[in-house]
Amino acid sequence: MELSKGTYGFRFAEDRELELCKLYATGSDIITEPSYYWDGLERTDGPLLLFQYTLAGEGIYETKDRTYRVTSGQAFLTDIPSAHRYYYHPECAEPWHFIFLLFRPDLIQAHWQKFVRESGEVASLPMDSTPIRLLRMIVTDAAAGRITDPLIASSSVYQFMTELVRLQTTARHNRENWPEHIQQATKYIESDYASMVSVDQLAERVALSKYHFIRRFSASTGLTPGAYLTRVRIEKAMELLRGTTLSIEQIAVQVGYSSGSYFIKAFRGLTGFTPGEFRSGGESLVYRRLFFD
Repeated sequence: MELSKGTYGFRFAEDRELELCKLYATGSDIITEPSYYWDGLERTDGPLLLFQYTLAGEGIYETKDRTYRVTSGQAFLTDIPSAHRYYYHPECAEPWHFIFLLFRPDLIQAHWQKFVRESGEVASLPMDSTPIRLLRMIVTDAAAGRITDPLIASSSVYQFMTELVRLQTTARHNRENWPEHIQQATKYIESDYASMVSVDQLAERVALSKYHFIRRFSASTGLTPGAYLTRVRIEKAMELLRGTTLSIEQIAVQVGYSSGSYFIKAFRGLTGFTPGEFRSGGESLVYRRLFFD
């Protein structure tokens, strides 16, 4: 799903009765000129927290002590104001394509500090990780005009920060501790979900009997292979439902279902909503339950 360039700002009136996270801006950009330059001590729009994730190319992020090349699959996290700079270097070989989220520290400062303390001010996150999928969806929703009130905006920020910390605390258990053949199986599912074959063939692919494969897969991931495949397909379908105008039948085929009716049944079984309801209604509080590791 392609993301269109653009920055989307939010200035909702504060609710005196409710404490909410405050989304300031989000967006996507492709930088090709060295005129792109931000100094964290010169900005006057703080206090803010910035998460900026590189999809392709690279940019430079500098602090008082270090200079980082922020490449594809990496994000920098910074407080505004603070002593930092980020910019596009004229010697960079290709454009810097990134997505970002900018928000006030209200309510989620502790989440932010925990992540930065344990992962560093420049962190690597897989493109298909839950926080990055969620950030892409926030940008898509912003571009489509679906973040229409402070509650939706607050939910978007809180979901993102919760999933960011959750990824940090569970990544080692969920991936690095899995047996190699289970890692291979999940990678195969995540890359070939649209043409996924039977569990028997998947077990054969990783050189295990079907019985032992299902047992070990479930013990490692907490899901059966079939449930894991369904989760991957539905998450991909969510992105297409929100980010494209493809019909439900077309999306069903694109994510690997043989019929629209079976896709609708699977989608409702996991989310509690039909694909049509998700596409037409879709308050962000609804789909928070859909992101899981």
